[in-house]
Amino acid sequence: MPAGAPEAAPEHLISPVQRAVRLMEYIAEGGPTANLSEAARRTGINRATLARLLDTLEYEGVLERVQGGEFRLGLRFLGLAASALASRDLVSLARPVLARLAAETGLSSYLVVLSGGEALYLAREMPDTPLVSHIRIGSRVPAHLTTPGRMLLAPLPPAERRARLGPGPLPTATPHSPATHAALDTVLAEDAARGCAWSFSAYEPGVDSCAAPVLGQDNQPIAALSLAGPTAQFGSASFRVEVERRVKDAAAELSRLMGAQGGASRQA
Repeated sequence: MPAGAPEAAPEHLISPVQRAVRLMEYIAEGGPTANLSEAARRTGINRATLARLLDTLEYEGVLERVQGGEFRLGLRFLGLAASALASRDLVSLARPVLARLAAETGLSSYLVVLSGGEALYLAREMPDTPLVSHIRIGSRVPAHLTTPGRMLLAPLPPAERRARLGPGPLPTATPHSPATHAALDTVLAEDAARGCAWSFSAYEPGVDSCAAPVLGQDNQPIAALSLAGPTAQFGSASFRVEVERRVKDAAAELSRLMGAQGGASRQA
């Protein structure tokens, strides 16, 4: 291949998706769309296909129609972009906080965000004696089954929670898991009042955990920190009090780093 020549595209790429990306880049750079023929010429996309792409992307909220038949990037796209940037910052800022939590408590620490109706595990730090758990970075778990997931579900309106989790009955992992929306609503109200969520073998038998929310610039939860370990380690009431204090303090620290006003995720 000559120097400077573009690399050949892999054969498995999907052309309609490539055209949609090309169109969004064109609009992001200020390209006009009122004249479809001109926009088609500039983007190299067939005029009829271009019209369908604009309608579809507008319907999905990725583009917004403005005065004069022009388009701009929509709120859905901007929200996805903001989430991607925030997630990168969030993970890098959380790592030292997670490492300190694991070292100080001897428990596994996790950073979790809400993805639809699932808790998505973005980062973790393990103590010298790691917890035997199947949860890994990238794991997705029904949010209502985990303490960080519950902390992220708690502030949502009930209708949104049901839309994310489905009509029910809810999937369970152990006899301690909430199986109905009514049961979950009661648990989440208790979590919100306490400012943290506790689980005693509700997801993995023999594993207890505690989680607290991480707030963003608008003082709304954007993630959660959790500590988890074998049930035997949580036998002491004083240790449970210490775990709760540490996870709340760590979540408050990360909230400050993420720009939360007052930086406090702790609640009385």
